[in-house]
Amino acid sequence: MDPAITIETLKKDLAEMKSALEKNPFEAVSAEAQQQSNLLNNITLTIAITGRSGAGKSSFVNALRGMDDQEKGAALTGVTETTMVPQEYSHPTFPNFKIWDLPGIGTAKFSAKEYLTKVSFSNYDFFIIVSSGRFTEDDTNLALEIQKNKKKFYYVRSKVDIDIDNDRRSKGIDVGDTHEMMQSEKETLDTLRKESYDNLKALGVSSPRVFLISRWDLSKYDFPLLQDTIEKEQDEIKRDVLIMCLPILTKDSIKKKKVAMESLIWKKALVSCSVGLIPLPFLSLGCDVGIVAWTMREICKVFGLDEDSLNILANRVGKPVEELKSVIEHTPSTDKITAEFVMDLLKRSAMWGAITVVQLVLYFIPVLGSLYGGGSSFAKTFCLLKNFLENAVKDAEKVLAKAAEPKRRK
Repeated sequence: MDPAITIETLKKDLAEMKSALEKNPFEAVSAEAQQQSNLLNNITLTIAITGRSGAGKSSFVNALRGMDDQEKGAALTGVTETTMVPQEYSHPTFPNFKIWDLPGIGTAKFSAKEYLTKVSFSNYDFFIIVSSGRFTEDDTNLALEIQKNKKKFYYVRSKVDIDIDNDRRSKGIDVGDTHEMMQSEKETLDTLRKESYDNLKALGVSSPRVFLISRWDLSKYDFPLLQDTIEKEQDEIKRDVLIMCLPILTKDSIKKKKVAMESLIWKKALVSCSVGLIPLPFLSLGCDVGIVAWTMREICKVFGLDEDSLNILANRVGKPVEELKSVIEHTPSTDKITAEFVMDLLKRSAMWGAITVVQLVLYFIPVLGSLYGGGSSFAKTFCLLKNFLENAVKDAEKVLAKAAEPKRRK
């Protein structure tokens, strides 16, 4: 694995860490890092998808999981109400990220008045209220109850691509006329936004905000904005979990995942540093190996470079998984990230300046330098993981580009 980080990059990262350590005692910073590192491993993020029957809730659940509607384990979809009881779906690679497909509100079995009690309201971190057309009084009554209980909710109008296509057809625009197509799409989106705003305003919502989405391509329309909005309204830990788990749609989502993983790497390095202080032979080295191997495998999953994620993506874009794998140059498959793999990296790290890196760490963070083994453990863990992350980002961008390429005609 070739080096992907430079001394200049490390200087910037370590200067920020030095600032944090100067504000608080090392013990306090280390304890917080340990706690947050464990939270990232164990915390559960739970989203509830609700709305009227037939609004496309189940398809949206599948889209958030990066899955096709026909895929094994996908939420059931159909033209009639298919969800009769609250149904939990875990993310295919992140089991602690759970999406609940709730029954359609306003049906005979689930009136808005008793809905929240029947679906165990307190279990969810936030709600997404989905509609494929006009929002109803049931939707706004539900939103009001959610708000009273001090939880967040978001209005989503689904099947926007169908509305755009119907409008294009009604105007007689040829699919080959790119300019007219784009103009028609903009007009349709503007109309849908105004219609949704006026609709909710008439139902008594003071400052309505609706996100327009297509289940078939979450990178289009308002889903990126919805994602940004939800992330900003979570606490730091749950925000990072959300960023790590959601599918990669654009280069911007890769950048956000990188920032979240950089935060985790710093915490893992500090945990490694703390273990390095214990004066037992080989304990620090063994812990470094375990921390590094586990985190590398997590990086692969976060960036969709593990076997399961690649297979799901291949199925979604209709391409052979080997075609996606062909552009991965730096990141090994997760089954190859073993203790032996990490040990080999440690042995070869001197070739790309590990000694200089250790000296740099001790220079920038004197408190680590005074802790002997702790500083060395921090340096090895931080630099190996940082380098692995940079390479994973490059590979994720290549996979994203390959997935977006038009399928070859036979």
